[in-house]
Amino acid sequence: MRRRLTPAALLLPLALLLTACGGNSAASTGGDTDGTGSLTINVGDQKGGSEAILRAAGELENLDYKIKWSTFTSGPPLLEAVNAKAVDIGGVGNTPPVFAAGAGSKIKVVSAWHGTSKGDALLVPDDSKLTKPQDLKGRSIAVAQGSSAHYQLVASLEAAGLRLADVKVKYLQPADALAAFTSGKVDAWAVWDPYTSQILQTGQGRVLTTGEGVTNGLTFQVAAPSALGDKKKAAAIRDYLDRLRRATAWVHDHQEEWAKVWAKDTGLPYEVALASVRRTNSTRISVAVDRPLVASEQKIADAFTELKLIPRKVDFADFVDTRFNGDLPASTTPARASTGS
Repeated sequence: MRRRLTPAALLLPLALLLTACGGNSAASTGGDTDGTGSLTINVGDQKGGSEAILRAAGELENLDYKIKWSTFTSGPPLLEAVNAKAVDIGGVGNTPPVFAAGAGSKIKVVSAWHGTSKGDALLVPDDSKLTKPQDLKGRSIAVAQGSSAHYQLVASLEAAGLRLADVKVKYLQPADALAAFTSGKVDAWAVWDPYTSQILQTGQGRVLTTGEGVTNGLTFQVAAPSALGDKKKAAAIRDYLDRLRRATAWVHDHQEEWAKVWAKDTGLPYEVALASVRRTNSTRISVAVDRPLVASEQKIADAFTELKLIPRKVDFADFVDTRFNGDLPASTTPARASTGS
């Protein structure tokens, strides 16, 4: 018999996490301010995200400008704030920028990280009779529309010789998807870490397939063109990105320490946080916003345009700014090896 876990108890902390940034539930809230000086950059974040990593790594010290933090529960509303110039820069996953571009939003991808896609998974209950992706034909699958899991579902089905039309897609935000998954109302759930780690650690399900080999494993910092056009703000953004890159590298070398901080900041059980850090977070490396990255995102955009989920053709090259690349490695550089299961 599967161990049951109360959906509400599970999602209270998880709804606040830095994730693959899907969905359209969420509004920003006022946050902390760090640094000194007359210049302020407004940074969009998600609970347990950039601010927490920077603080844990000691990278919020000696700031000669101010960072005003605003917290969002997912990527799409964060990008809406970037488009509205309410936020200068913020972090999201690989799919929300595609939908924002499709909506004609004023955004620019300015930096990228490449990690494994092992935490992006199609989950099934432990007692499910499904053993391979091909078994999903005719089955119901929960997924957050517009999320990275949405594209992972499309790509995983394609790799299995199936189309999105071959399955019954249930567009549900994580809280509702979890309830549907644990109560047997859907056959599978396409989702990302730390939800994946939570399900596996609590014995609620198992992995049918992951995004490894079918998704690009990229996450981004996305800025407002208006902020990039301001020389002082652009300089502060450059410094902010340098700090974030160092902090991300710090996570790899301090996995247990970061898991403790992350668990405390989000309410995640430590064991779940550590599993997610080992499987996903610690694998990320800073990479350049380059042509292969644009091509990879273009593939996502074209897939959703073909499915008529994006209303128009997107030229993703119009939504990147490469000025902060420096000597970063190519976006195709392999991620760090995962130490998770």
